[in-house]
Amino acid sequence: MAQSAVRLGVIGTGGFARSMHLPRFQQLSGVEVVAVCNRTAATAQQVAREFGVARAVTDWREVIAMPDVDAVLIATWPYLHAPASIAALEAGKHVLCLGRMAMNLAEARSMLEAARRAQERGVRAMLVPPAFAVAGDASMRRLLAEGYVGRVHQVLAVFLNDQHSHAAAPLTWRQDRELSGINVLLLGAHYEVTRRWLGDVTGVMAREQTFIRERPAPDGSGRLAPVTVPDAITVVADLAQGGTLTFLESSVARFAGPPRIEIYGSEGTLVYRIPGDEILGARAGDKELAPLPIPEDLRRTWTVEADFLRMVREGGPEVEPTFADGVAYMEFTQAARLSATVGGWVPLPLRGDMEIPPTSERWAELWRGRPGHQP
Repeated sequence: MAQSAVRLGVIGTGGFARSMHLPRFQQLSGVEVVAVCNRTAATAQQVAREFGVARAVTDWREVIAMPDVDAVLIATWPYLHAPASIAALEAGKHVLCLGRMAMNLAEARSMLEAARRAQERGVRAMLVPPAFAVAGDASMRRLLAEGYVGRVHQVLAVFLNDQHSHAAAPLTWRQDRELSGINVLLLGAHYEVTRRWLGDVTGVMAREQTFIRERPAPDGSGRLAPVTVPDAITVVADLAQGGTLTFLESSVARFAGPPRIEIYGSEGTLVYRIPGDEILGARAGDKELAPLPIPEDLRRTWTVEADFLRMVREGGPEVEPTFADGVAYMEFTQAARLSATVGGWVPLPLRGDMEIPPTSERWAELWRGRPGHQP
């Protein structure tokens, strides 16, 4: 007997949901999108018409309460990721949640706990991975595992762009801490990738900067609204395997070079250029970096929706990134935020009062009182 289709509810119909997830889910057999939800009725109805979905609502709780919804895609801004994910898991719905897992580490841990409880009942959860470095991910893992660079000395991850360089551009949710929490640019996603390749870090030190402090409010009122998420961040971290990892991130860098990850080791160098998924490498004795073709058996494509559907229908092992992976990058992000806020080196894993959400006024007070703090 053929399996019945997985009935999917979509919470959040922003650009990524419309351009990536909805079209791809509708190309798959064995899944049916039965409801969409957005904050405004007009947008929800427009998306429903565009994709031929029967129901359009404005309250995400309605989607979770629908008895004919088996799974939900949570494609909202980060402020709703934890409440919606936890409610869905508790209601027995499988969850696919966008990256920037949560507003802070405490929320991410609550999501993981809910996912583990739900897994005992056969309910599965998965995060959406970064949309870059997909093609060469497996190849980079193999090269590093086989010792191409030898012992890792230094890693430089450069992600500079000018998307927020125009001061007259309205404030977006990415620049509003009430909507995005501790997330700064795509730092968490970038760490997720380097962690897959190079493992965990044991501590961080960070410096944040906000160059454009006010922007036109998004409501069109003409008033200026404060920018509460930094325009740029630099993070230095110690890798558990040895070596130093440095992130350079900015959304106000004009004419910046291409985003890339450079790995320098005792025996060689690897450079992953994000545009074009190009891997360059050289080892001791070579004259210069040269392209390293990605073997066809290791080349990957974007299969997030199919992976989620297969996990829901067939069970089996969790699919990366898991909620546990999300907690790891949220812990790194929170440590960076803590360091940038109160200064000094922050060891990982975080413990005790360092796990307090960074919106708490007690956070900096408690941290400054800790032995060994170096402002």
